[in-house]
Amino acid sequence: MNQKSIKALLGMKADQQDIVVKGWVRTKRESKTFSFLEINDGSCLSNLQVIFDQNIPEYANLTVKLTTGTSVKVEGRLVSSQGGGQSVELQATLIAIYGLADPETYPLQKKRHSFEFLRDIAHLRPRTNTISAVLRVRNALSMAIHHFFQERGFVYIHTPIITSSDCEGSGEMFQVTTLPMDKVPLNAGKVDYTRDFFGKRTGLTVSGQLEGEICALALGDIYTFGPTFRAEHSNTARHLAEFWMVEPEMAFCDIAQNMDVAEAFLKYIFAYVLEHCQEDMAFFNHWVDKTVIRTLEHISQEKFERITYTEAVKKLAAAKIEFEFPVAWGKDLQSEHEKYLTEQVYKKPVMITDYPKTSKAFYMKMNADDKTVRALDVLVPRLGEIIGGSERENDYEQLLNRIKSLNLNPADYHWYLDLRRYGSVPHAGFGLGFERLVQFVTGMQNIRDVIPFPRTHGSAAF
Repeated sequence: MNQKSIKALLGMKADQQDIVVKGWVRTKRESKTFSFLEINDGSCLSNLQVIFDQNIPEYANLTVKLTTGTSVKVEGRLVSSQGGGQSVELQATLIAIYGLADPETYPLQKKRHSFEFLRDIAHLRPRTNTISAVLRVRNALSMAIHHFFQERGFVYIHTPIITSSDCEGSGEMFQVTTLPMDKVPLNAGKVDYTRDFFGKRTGLTVSGQLEGEICALALGDIYTFGPTFRAEHSNTARHLAEFWMVEPEMAFCDIAQNMDVAEAFLKYIFAYVLEHCQEDMAFFNHWVDKTVIRTLEHISQEKFERITYTEAVKKLAAAKIEFEFPVAWGKDLQSEHEKYLTEQVYKKPVMITDYPKTSKAFYMKMNADDKTVRALDVLVPRLGEIIGGSERENDYEQLLNRIKSLNLNPADYHWYLDLRRYGSVPHAGFGLGFERLVQFVTGMQNIRDVIPFPRTHGSAAF
């Protein structure tokens, strides 16, 4: 017999062919002489209806055991469906049970469950409609990201997870050590890292950017896509301690070209998911946020607005509403400011450049005014910032002075400085938090619900 996924079966004609399908029972309805099963195998949102009657071996026994969550193999014939909702159904000739699910204890019964409840059973929540749809969209977005860069000749680079460099200079790195915590070796009253595994203080990466620049200044255009870590004590719907980042880096590229790539990138992946995840996106649009499809279609077609930070502050200062956080030049733009610009002023994505140097990282290119740097933030409606990037400082003396001014140790960045000493070129790049992207596309309110196993302050289950 022909084994097929449910997604494939629902796209076939009812040609009476013999089929094998495997999955999990979602619901069961029964009468004295026949029964209906709805089974799902995760390949799509829709279930396949299975009809079986007393001609099935062990019919009476099966009807008792085939409860929600039970895993099964069904052999049968694909026929036209007599009911609404789908064009085909499976008339079973044999049903075999792989694993039972006790209805007294199985937590995913036929009812709606809160996302808070589902986070406590992350080992089972992928079987729900919402989380399975999230994971399929997440998969499609991953593919779109690789397609975009590969079609444009970018080289995919794997940057290290363990590093001695704090890219952001914020000190929010998770430490990596094999030193005994109950008896840490000391030297002159300080931790003796020469006795640690790597011989120096190391941590989990907060970004692959710096290493990405190394490869860009040899290969031209590269991108990274991997896990990053931030030891922030934030317990919000927008923060994770472990998340995935997409970081392209482009040699011979300035801030204007960087903006062009960022805009094309977002438009490409939004159009991709609308085309390849129609069923799942319709689900999110109906049950989660009724604006997600319209928003993605709008962004895919609109030209992004481009303004400077100074222009943004003027727009916000002129607003006829009172913000929770006061607006002033030199202060960070808050989420409420970003949403006001994208949803009220421009009504589309906004790209903001030339931020005050005091609010940005050491590696960003200094402008001639010595007050601002060539930073880039891309803001989208509903979410706010979705991309952050910059043209990188490619002048050795400027970069060295910037590192010193922030009380960073130049010796820790000797190799990064070397890139400016030997054949330096203008280069730029940006970073996109992948979970923020999935959250925006699906309309999900909490970032913990768009990653299979969320890592947050005080929680590292599974």
